[in-house]
Amino acid sequence: MEQSCFKETYLKIGTLLVFSLILSLDSCSAQRQVKVQKGPLVRAEGHHITIQCDVSGYQGSPEQNFEWSLFRPDKPTLKIQIISTNDPVFSYAVFGGRVQKNEIYFERLKGDSVLLHITKLQKSDEGTYECATPSTDNVYWGSYSALTNLTVIPDTLSATLAPQTLDKVEGDSLELVCEVSKETSQHTHVAVTWYIQKGDQNLTVISLTKDFILRSGDSYKQRQASGDVRLDKIGATSFKLTISKLQMSDQGDYFCEGAEWIQDLNKSWYGLSSKNTEGTTVNVKSIGNQFLALIQATEVNINVGGSLEIFCTIEAQNFPERFFSVAWFLNNREIIRIGPNAVPSFRGDYNMRESLGKVVVHKKSERVYVLKMYQIQVEDGGSYYCQAEESEKISSAAFSTNKSKEITITVQRPQANLKVIIDSSMTEVLEGDSIQFTCDIHSASAAYGQLSITWQMTNNQNQNSDVIGMNQAGIQVTYQPYQERVISNDIRMARVKSNSFTLDIYNAQTSDQGQYACKVMEWEAESNGNWHLIGEYVSDKKAVTIKSLESNFQVTAITRTPTVKYYGTFELQCFIRPVDITHVPASVTWKFQPANSNDSYNLVTFTHDTAIKWGHVAENFKGKMIVVKSVSNAVRLSVSRASKLEAGKFLCIAELWGRRNANKWVQKASRTSNILEVKVRPPACLLQLTKQVTTIHRRINDITELECKILARTQNDSQFSVTWLFSKTQGPNVKGENLLKIDRNNIVQYYGELLTNSQKKMKFQDEKPSSDVYKLMILKTDMNDSGNYYCHVTEWLLDPNNIWYKVGENTSAMTIVKVHTADVNLQLSNNNVTLLGNENAAVELECQIINQTQRQSQFSVTWYFQNADNPNTMETALLKTDQNNILQYFGDLQIDPQKMMKFQSIKTSSNTYKLIIQKVVQSDSGVYFCDVEEWVSAPQNEWVIQGHARSGSTVLQVQIPGATLHSKACASSSLFYFIFIYPFIVILALIVVALYFYLRPKKPQKPINEKSLWTPIETFIDDPKSEEEENIK
Repeated sequence: MEQSCFKETYLKIGTLLVFSLILSLDSCSAQRQVKVQKGPLVRAEGHHITIQCDVSGYQGSPEQNFEWSLFRPDKPTLKIQIISTNDPVFSYAVFGGRVQKNEIYFERLKGDSVLLHITKLQKSDEGTYECATPSTDNVYWGSYSALTNLTVIPDTLSATLAPQTLDKVEGDSLELVCEVSKETSQHTHVAVTWYIQKGDQNLTVISLTKDFILRSGDSYKQRQASGDVRLDKIGATSFKLTISKLQMSDQGDYFCEGAEWIQDLNKSWYGLSSKNTEGTTVNVKSIGNQFLALIQATEVNINVGGSLEIFCTIEAQNFPERFFSVAWFLNNREIIRIGPNAVPSFRGDYNMRESLGKVVVHKKSERVYVLKMYQIQVEDGGSYYCQAEESEKISSAAFSTNKSKEITITVQRPQANLKVIIDSSMTEVLEGDSIQFTCDIHSASAAYGQLSITWQMTNNQNQNSDVIGMNQAGIQVTYQPYQERVISNDIRMARVKSNSFTLDIYNAQTSDQGQYACKVMEWEAESNGNWHLIGEYVSDKKAVTIKSLESNFQVTAITRTPTVKYYGTFELQCFIRPVDITHVPASVTWKFQPANSNDSYNLVTFTHDTAIKWGHVAENFKGKMIVVKSVSNAVRLSVSRASKLEAGKFLCIAELWGRRNANKWVQKASRTSNILEVKVRPPACLLQLTKQVTTIHRRINDITELECKILARTQNDSQFSVTWLFSKTQGPNVKGENLLKIDRNNIVQYYGELLTNSQKKMKFQDEKPSSDVYKLMILKTDMNDSGNYYCHVTEWLLDPNNIWYKVGENTSAMTIVKVHTADVNLQLSNNNVTLLGNENAAVELECQIINQTQRQSQFSVTWYFQNADNPNTMETALLKTDQNNILQYFGDLQIDPQKMMKFQSIKTSSNTYKLIIQKVVQSDSGVYFCDVEEWVSAPQNEWVIQGHARSGSTVLQVQIPGATLHSKACASSSLFYFIFIYPFIVILALIVVALYFYLRPKKPQKPINEKSLWTPIETFIDDPKSEEEENIK
């Protein structure tokens, strides 16, 4: 039975789980989901882009509608509508024109899939794109939009190929170099493809894909496999195409295409940009099995000691499979030969010249052979030609020859007739500037020998030194102490022409001041390898003055806005003089010292290497400060939304820097500008209140309404705090006591008795019916409320740093409140009396009620005190006995328990109250009086104040008593012991002795008849006792 119950339970649970699973699957299948390409997407400006959006899990029509919108980075909450599939007026104006021109359109891939097309991407198209699908579902369930980010970057891709026409022979090699570069900050790949154009058709030769895989075109696959077609990356941006064994089919126009690719987050690659180069025309000529020898010289007119270079080029088909030798002839005499194995052989004295390195023969390329001769002599001139010879094998004899045309080389001996002229465009420069000298060599004849040059300087102490030079072999020579500056490229020399040399001094120093000259020496090379000096020439001296930076360097700070108001803008400018020192790197720092402070700190620094460093302390300047540096090193500092935190003193510090070597900068000069003081003032206070004195008459238990009206304010957004004050008396020097205060947040703060007395707090109520009107309501007005009321208003504004500051304050005119009573018969004793009291004694002061309004009246009595030594002081309330005989203390008595016990108020009869002061002291002397409030029963069974009266004054004078024995004894310790302690000790000793004799055992009495001169002591003692007992009886 139990097993069947368990089976039935399990069956129910299983059925419930299956049903829940079906419901969950049904709810999931009905959930709409919009998907868009995962971002961020990085695309190049000016190119065509697409973004795909799909929707699934929808209900209704199979053809869904799509709406595209954009959120730009500068306004991320502003939605800009782009295009919709069903609403032709969906686009905002910013995109409407481009949509009408079909520059932005959509392509529907399926009913639930579309592509957004932007044909010419702009920088303003950057932002977050939203694809939304209007609901066609029965129930709103799922996601109806999706977002993706699009970043637009500049198109920095460039591809260049030098346009030229190349004439090649079958079997030659072709090399073309394409430069492809990019400056994209994102991680991208570059793909390069070489094409050959034949007619209107572009055929792929070979390409390097974005995945760094080489792929060749269909016509070049086999030649790539054999290595005859190659694509090599020979630098960071250079891609070289090499085609070996040129064929006639290789003739055409070659160009390369550079493409930049970026990988999206979905791992797919996207082509950002592509660029094509200009074309290079390649002509391929077929020569069959013939070959040609071509000769060429770099220069045909050479001076003695110069160098000669002769090229011999062989043009032939299938060159790598054939064997050639080349021989050079001078005046029909063979001088040098190089065989098929590239081993040279020399004739005559050329063997020795080769060993000295004056003759070099080598194979420059597969077809080009080079003969180079150094330090040539006159006898090296003549007619040269080269002869190419073809053989079957390397070791076999030639079976065919071809002779080139002849060229004539003329070698002339120089004449020692040179004129050296030095020149400089500047005679006076600033320290750190550049100097250039030119040394021109003029000759009466057209040729001269090898030259060496030395630049010399004579300083102000008439000391000569060599700076830098070049020897006759063309090798640069550096002299001390200029080697370090030559290494750092601060001193350079160059041969700009065959007869012209330059000396450049960068970052000139004051030690470079002096007179400069160039010394030229002419040399002739001898056959033994030595040099022979032909002549020496020195130019005139050229003087250069170098002014130090310290002598002319000045810094000035100016401003046209020394005083601004809150939220204003002030500008400061720092000028460096003279303005022509822009060649020297300068750093400029703005410093700031806040007003009322001795501390200063850096705001911003333009460093000498063009970096900007912001100060770490100036938090309040963030977002307010703009700094601009001009070409002339002037730095302008602009501060907007000024507040008192930006008020203070400003100055700028300029430093000039020079480079000591390639990696080290040193400070050359430093100047501090004058101080600029900027004052930031708040707006002038325009607060105005009512200044007309008014009088209000009220009866007891009336409601009194007082008004504080603001007639004018500084700004519309001003806030106010209002304090209500009360004074019994009226006068120019009378200061009222605070009743309550309403701060700018409308929080009420009570003062004095209103703070401690809840009944009075409820009696005085504040009200603000409008932004410019504050009211004070006095409920159940009584006689104590008579007096002068006024309000004190403080105006507040927010400064640019969102800090509240006080603009100003004002006090209204008095409102005099007079409370009248009906049939007030309260009368007190007005007698003024003087009461003398001894110090430390208790005194009693009496307050007697002579007449009252009602027989059942109750009274509230308050005792006041005024210091007799200073009658100008205010009357101070001491304590109060209310109508219920409950004591209430004020001032010091409220917080000091000892003083509270000292002053007591008691009611001795129905119309008599007394103030008892215990242990009076000198400071208690003064004037005392009582103030009585009469409370009567109102018709509503409420007790109300009928009136109040003040008694006459009692002047208490506390006297210091005269000296007594007690006081004198207490004043002297020895006298105190003599009068009180010592007698006590003596009396105590006598008592002890008396007790001793009284209690000791009695001796037997002698016979009566025995006479003694002395009466027994016992008898003397007993008799008084008996007599005392008798008296008692």
